[in-house]
Amino acid sequence: MSMTKKAVILLSGGLDSSTVLAIARGQGYECYTVSFDYGQRHRVELKASARVSKELGAKDHKTLKLDLRDLGGSALTDDEIDVPEELGEGIPVTYVPARNTVFLSLALGWAEILGARDIFIGANDVDYSGYPDCRPAYLEAFEKMANLATKAGIEGDHFHIRAPLLELTKAEIIKEGSRLGVDYGITVSCYQADGQGRACGVCDSCRYRSKGFEEAGVADPTPYIES
Repeated sequence: MSMTKKAVILLSGGLDSSTVLAIARGQGYECYTVSFDYGQRHRVELKASARVSKELGAKDHKTLKLDLRDLGGSALTDDEIDVPEELGEGIPVTYVPARNTVFLSLALGWAEILGARDIFIGANDVDYSGYPDCRPAYLEAFEKMANLATKAGIEGDHFHIRAPLLELTKAEIIKEGSRLGVDYGITVSCYQADGQGRACGVCDSCRYRSKGFEEAGVADPTPYIES
């Protein structure tokens, strides 16, 4: 029986999930990355996720297709809802209903098939505290469900949902990723990036990212669309 420590990493191609992949690799995991083509406005992030996965030495990378545009309800999946350009309070319109639950469920299925028992997600409860599916209570509940709903769990094995960025600021995340050798220039965080992956610089995701680099004292390698 193989003793290789395997993990499934939810990888969007953005700053946070790329840092998580580097952390998992640094902890000795054989990493399997999964991204989702869910009809998001910023689909260029899928190219970034493939680049990051390769750059950081993932064993395998999958892009799963599901179209959440059929449901809408988010600025990321509904063209009639504008992406905000201000850092607001409360749950932002970029929240995609049930997205993390769907993504984690599919990652759980792949993890059980692979024999992996650790699933890493770039959830953060500091800079994006408005997202209900990034809270510790939610992640703990999903982990409990995972061990009730799977053959491996019923047979006495245990799945763990790992969220190493949960209590870190964006600046702290950038410092850790830089230490681990993440090339943030190949990542895409912008909700309105163009076809070349250049960031708009004004959406809330861009603002959090830019502020993080400034506070970390790290040069921002993000390519921006010229105004």
